[in-house]
Amino acid sequence: MHTKLTLRIDKALVQQAKTHAARRGKSVSQMFGEFVTALGASGKSERPLPPVTASLLGVMKGHRISEKDYKKHLLEKHS
Repeated sequence: MHTKLTLRIDKALVQQAKTHAARRGKSVSQMFGEFVTALGASGKSERPLPPVTASLLGVMKGHRISEKDYKKHLLEKHS
C-alpha cells in the first residue's frame, strides 16, 4: 500500500535529490524508501561499516568529552 508523504526541505536539496534520482533511473520516492529500508527497523544500517569506521566504535567509551573540550580542540587545531 502506498501513501503520500509531504516533506519540507530546502529547495536546493530537493533539486539535488531529483538530479541524483534521475541519474540512477529512479524516483525520489523510491530513493527515499530505499534509504529508510537501509536504516533498518532498529535504526542501524543493514550494511556493515567500513573497517576503519568499525575500528573506531567504542574508543571513547567511558571518556567525558564536553562541547567546550571539542571547541577548544578545534581552536587549537585551526590556529
